[in-house]
Amino acid sequence: MKFVSAQPAVDLTYSDVFLVPRRSDITSRLEVDLSPGDGTPATIPLVASNMNSVTGPRLAAVLARRGGLGVLPQDMPLQDLDAAIREVKRQPVEWDTPLVLPPSASVAEALCLLPATAGHGIVVAEGIAGTVVEASAVQGILPATRLATALPDAQLGDLVHAGTPALDAEDVTTPRAAFDVITETGAELVTVLRHGHLIGTLSARSALRSTLYTPAVDADGRLAVGAAVGINGDVAAKAKALAAAGVDVLVIDTAHGHQEGMLRALSKVAALNLGIPLVAGNIVTADGANDLVDAGASILKVGVGPGAMCTTRMMTAVGRPQFSAVLETAQAAHELGAHVWADGGVRYPRDVALALAAGAASVMIGSWFAGTIEAPGQLQTDADGRLYKESWGMASTKAVQARFGRLDAYERARKELFAEGISSSRIYLDPLRPGVEDLLDMITSGVRSSFTYAGAASVPEFHDRALVGRQSAAGYEEGKALPVSW
Repeated sequence: MKFVSAQPAVDLTYSDVFLVPRRSDITSRLEVDLSPGDGTPATIPLVASNMNSVTGPRLAAVLARRGGLGVLPQDMPLQDLDAAIREVKRQPVEWDTPLVLPPSASVAEALCLLPATAGHGIVVAEGIAGTVVEASAVQGILPATRLATALPDAQLGDLVHAGTPALDAEDVTTPRAAFDVITETGAELVTVLRHGHLIGTLSARSALRSTLYTPAVDADGRLAVGAAVGINGDVAAKAKALAAAGVDVLVIDTAHGHQEGMLRALSKVAALNLGIPLVAGNIVTADGANDLVDAGASILKVGVGPGAMCTTRMMTAVGRPQFSAVLETAQAAHELGAHVWADGGVRYPRDVALALAAGAASVMIGSWFAGTIEAPGQLQTDADGRLYKESWGMASTKAVQARFGRLDAYERARKELFAEGISSSRIYLDPLRPGVEDLLDMITSGVRSSFTYAGAASVPEFHDRALVGRQSAAGYEEGKALPVSW
């Protein structure tokens, strides 16, 4: 990356900078390879943050299916983390994970899991206590749009119609073939069967996406997933247990990553030689990058205070504008053969592109993903009928209560005294992009275009060719579209 003029003497946020177009021989966005090349299985440079309100098994599986990586949060008890990793590994790669509910479930219960939006649906089936659903138990698929016109107490079994179209997995050789078959049926959603068992669902849009994205998978062809651990307790034992469960990336995480406790924990985990990438952070300086790489990290998590749920900068004055933090740490990391994940501060696709321009291999996304169908938690409706999910910071009182729930009341109360961050925030679903895949389409489309403007066909080329300028607040505002005529 180069600046148009001399490198500014002040630190910069994503809003302070812009990309300058360069001579390019990239003729199509589809020529661009977005693989981060950081040693992870990811094929797009997007990572779901290890926050309780952002990443659970459902979101992690969907994200991996499209090439990204979800990191399960460290606040989950070890046995729950183990179960979540194994749940992701069980999910189909070629097909969507079916949302299965019994005929007795009500419309109100279904709407807590799925909005009444096109392209989604519920498989209504009997006897779903286990993980395997027999094809004979499937009563049909209820399109999610039907939920908008049904009474809240209506049972799903009374709304579904027989004769749901189904695909046999053995008969569908390519995503294009699946797209053609589904389009011919005219169905919003079809079931996918193998040897008499339900193994997935598929829509025309999902089949189309499969022609554009490459899944992030492990050596056994299963969906990839990451998990986080803190720096306290027996970190080595936790790391070994998560590796045994099949985790593909391990994140050693604490708010202040450049501290002795992190270096000790990281060194212990690195000495285990688990054979998976080790991510450590958070940091914002070259000194921090040097020390964490020396201790065994192969990827550095960068960012203090830029997240939407974070109050660190206002509470402590500690942090650093994110573009400059990524730029400095990435330069140091690259010299040592390591990589950077830019953690926080992205609100538009442009910000993701700028983080990559500054040298990041991948970009972590938190609140943006928290307002999606697949994020943990139930859908809720406000007084105006708008759908939202609850989100909170990982240093907030709510997060502290979850993290230290097993402590006695006195010790837990002491921890809560020093909590910071937002404990409850409504993250509204975008009606046009309610699912995480909808956001992936928007983000990767913008980032691919950024690469073509720079004349870069890959992330390393973008690191080299990105040309960046500094702008005023008025320059930033000028770049925004106007919702109404002037």
